[in-house]
Amino acid sequence: MNSDWLAICATVEAIPRGRVASYGQVAELAGLPGRARLVGRVLSHLPPGSEVPWQRVVNARGEISLPDDAGARQRRLLEREGVSFSASGKIDMRRFGVLA
Repeated sequence: MNSDWLAICATVEAIPRGRVASYGQVAELAGLPGRARLVGRVLSHLPPGSEVPWQRVVNARGEISLPDDAGARQRRLLEREGVSFSASGKIDMRRFGVLA
């Protein structure tokens, strides 16, 4: 693991239960401005059973970016933490965002 990977994982681990952050916010907070895609890449390569709460990272619109089953799993995990979704599937980032 390189320092970028560690910084991203540490930042995601700091997102409190019941809160979310965007990929771009994680990149900024990890000291990697403009590297939102790197955040997605790192999270997509977490080993099975990782304790990094990847589900707490969503896109800047407050939507889940993962397809099908993975997206449904992410939504279930977030709902168990108390995060709610609008009828259109969006999270209110002002209410549930880590920077709210």
